[in-house]
Amino acid sequence: MATHVITGAGSGIGAAVAARLHARGDDLVLLARNAGRAKELADRYPGAQTLVGDLAEPDRLSWAFSHQSLPDRVDTLLHIAGVVDLGPVGDLTTKIWRSQLEVNLIAPAELTRHFLPQLRVTQGHVLFVNSGAGLNAHANWSAYAASKHGLKALADSLRHEEKPNGLRVTTVYPGRTTSPMQAKVHQQEGSEYDPARWIDPESVATAIITAIDLPRDAEITDLSVRPGR
Repeated sequence: MATHVITGAGSGIGAAVAARLHARGDDLVLLARNAGRAKELADRYPGAQTLVGDLAEPDRLSWAFSHQSLPDRVDTLLHIAGVVDLGPVGDLTTKIWRSQLEVNLIAPAELTRHFLPQLRVTQGHVLFVNSGAGLNAHANWSAYAASKHGLKALADSLRHEEKPNGLRVTTVYPGRTTSPMQAKVHQQEGSEYDPARWIDPESVATAIITAIDLPRDAEITDLSVRPGR
């Protein structure tokens, strides 16, 4: 039985992963942005531990965790939460830039720092759910893509640094996936949202679980998951 720390378990890919791991009896530690959200997650996944910490304020995560009990054991740290705001470079304010960098890049780095001691003991696994935008940036995607390009750099550096400690590091790059975030993207693009056109979150969850369940003689470092329709 493994212990998984998961961000973004409330919806989309994160919810699909959490449900699969919970169903097979693994221990979950779910990060929630506030106490109300933590209660919702605890009710949805009986037996799961919750931690309250707002990814939008990574500078306060240390303080938040100092008032809570962190798990003694961590086998995997799954960074799945993210935010997106589109717009041309000429229109994006520093607030929009900062909010995406804080949640999508700085918070994962800070969470990883906090859980590295436990992960080193278990020779665990850190998995980052990135995006196709972490490999290619298109018009109106500059801030989001920059945060995701940075997340790739974080994962690559971490992999090299922690290889001597036995950690595995994986980045998954999903294409457009059915989720509330995707609905928001379509709204910002001014296009019609048809969930049937895009990847089911369960399919990305299958890729993620395949990576973390892989036998120790191998490591999936980078995995792109593209729409098949």
